[in-house]
Amino acid sequence: MFYLLIYDVAENYIERRAPFREAHLLLAREYAEQGLLVLGGALADPVDAAVLVFETDTIDPIEAFVARDPYVQQGLIRSHRIRLWNVAIDSR
Repeated sequence: MFYLLIYDVAENYIERRAPFREAHLLLAREYAEQGLLVLGGALADPVDAAVLVFETDTIDPIEAFVARDPYVQQGLIRSHRIRLWNVAIDSR
């Protein structure tokens, strides 16, 4: 199953994320290497949200990701939501 983790980012997110970016990306790479995180990145114009795509049977790993994410811990994320994504086409 696919899930979307949607982050609503704080004001000045781009400027404020620099000190925490490497730790955030390290966490993301860890989940990608486990096959859990498929895609992720910030939306552009405006940068007001980020979306991460997870492939997992439960939301537990996603909730663990959020709890460990430096961006969340440092207040760069105003809110988040996890949504089941019913994928109709997967060309992989």
